[in-house]
Amino acid sequence: MDTVTTASHTTALLHQREDLPAGLLDCPARELHTLLEGPTLIHLAGRRAAPLFVSVLLHGNEDTGLLAIQRLLKHYGDRTLPRALSIFFGNVSAARLGLRRLDGQPDYNRVWPGGEAQDAPEAVMMRQIVDTMARRGVFASVDIHNNTGLNPHYACVNRLDPRFLQLATLFSHTVVYFLRPRGVQSMAFARLCPAVTLECGKPADPHGLEHVSSYLEACIHLSEIPRHPVAGADLHLFHTVAQVKVRPEIRFSFEDDDADLRFIEDLDRFNFRELPADTEFGWVRRPGLMPLAALSETGTDITDRYFAIDHRRLILIRPAMPSMLTLDERVIRQDCLCYLMERMDPLRLGEHEA
Repeated sequence: MDTVTTASHTTALLHQREDLPAGLLDCPARELHTLLEGPTLIHLAGRRAAPLFVSVLLHGNEDTGLLAIQRLLKHYGDRTLPRALSIFFGNVSAARLGLRRLDGQPDYNRVWPGGEAQDAPEAVMMRQIVDTMARRGVFASVDIHNNTGLNPHYACVNRLDPRFLQLATLFSHTVVYFLRPRGVQSMAFARLCPAVTLECGKPADPHGLEHVSSYLEACIHLSEIPRHPVAGADLHLFHTVAQVKVRPEIRFSFEDDDADLRFIEDLDRFNFRELPADTEFGWVRRPGLMPLAALSETGTDITDRYFAIDHRRLILIRPAMPSMLTLDERVIRQDCLCYLMERMDPLRLGEHEA
């Protein structure tokens, strides 16, 4: 399937083609720029015409999706795929440097329709991708990510539709429902088809690659996505209730006692643990300083609902479960510290659907 045929066209930032550049299936993320001129959408034919859409490298330092796609396509070689496949190779320039995004770039998973900076060239590109896949009658959408902290493998959805949950639990019984941040790929595609985001652990984790590869293989063999509800025993469902950021003026560290905020050194061990009130996240230099901002899914500041300063201790004041806690200071600045979640009852989903 690794062909040198040229069949491509370009609109603004987006390059599209209906073949694979020679060498793509063996190319590491840091070298993709030698084969792709920039963000590229590749369409491959299959026995079922409605394509599975897969996005990889929306963050340039998260390469498990690329490796899984390469493994899948190598497996099929010159054989016809069971289903058409459209693959978006996202932030190729950031991947060259092993970074989430370059300084001055928007986050490629915040500028899809409904998100940030909708006049930016990257946002225009994402609208073009959504429009293109709508015309092609997209079957389902899978956005593949890694994370930098200790997290289990899990899937995320933006709708509580049974088809979305069926697609999610095909990957993991642990599923997170969220409405914030806006502008993510899965939220844009949810208007067209069942859509999920996969969180596959750290990039170097071989189990993540195996897990995603098996999942994609299963997806391209689906003739349809079941519409009946997922059995309660097969679904551990959580609702993201807050996005937590470090305030931009705060100097923070995991080592320096002179910083405005010093986090505990192994903060990411809290991920997917149901923490009690009074759990300590770190210490502040000044007793009255609140260094965090927690925003609800509607954008309301709810910091005081979850955090307080107690004699310089930064503590959680009500039970919650964090996800995506990371020790990577650059990622914390570029994105957020974590999300806070609460467990949902699968038998009462209709009460939560937006």
